[in-house]
Amino acid sequence: MRETNIQRQIMLALGSGPTRLFRNNVGTGWQGSMVEHAGGIVTLANARPLHAGLCKGSSDLIGWHSVVVTPEMVGRLIAVFVAIEVKSARGRAMEEQQRFIQAVRAAGGLAGLARSVDEARAILAQLTMYGLWQR
Repeated sequence: MRETNIQRQIMLALGSGPTRLFRNNVGTGWQGSMVEHAGGIVTLANARPLHAGLCKGSSDLIGWHSVVVTPEMVGRLIAVFVAIEVKSARGRAMEEQQRFIQAVRAAGGLAGLARSVDEARAILAQLTMYGLWQR
C-alpha cells in the first residue's frame, strides 16, 4: 500500500477525539511575480525560495493528543505533541527523520514510524506509561 493511503487511513482512524493530526508537507518551491506562463513553464521576476513544512526531516503527520491532567496536577488540559512518520512496507526513514523523531521524544512528545493504523495507535499508546491514554 502507498504511503499516502496509509496516511489517510491513520488520519481517519486517529485524527479525531483527543487526537488531532495534520499533513505536514516539507519541501521548497519558488515565489515571485509571474512574468510569463506558457506550456507548463512559469517565469518569475524577483524569484526567491519558499520553504514549506516544519523543518527538513519533520514527520508526515503532526498534531497533538489532548490530555486531562488530574486534580493533583492542577486540573488543566494539556496537548502532547505528536509526530508520526508514515512509511510503506519497504520504506525507510531518512537520518533527518530519525533525528526529528528522537528530538520530539526527548522533549516529551509522542513520535515514531508507522506502517499501519495499528502502529500509529501504538505510538499514541505510549501515554499509558503515564496513565494518560484516552481514546
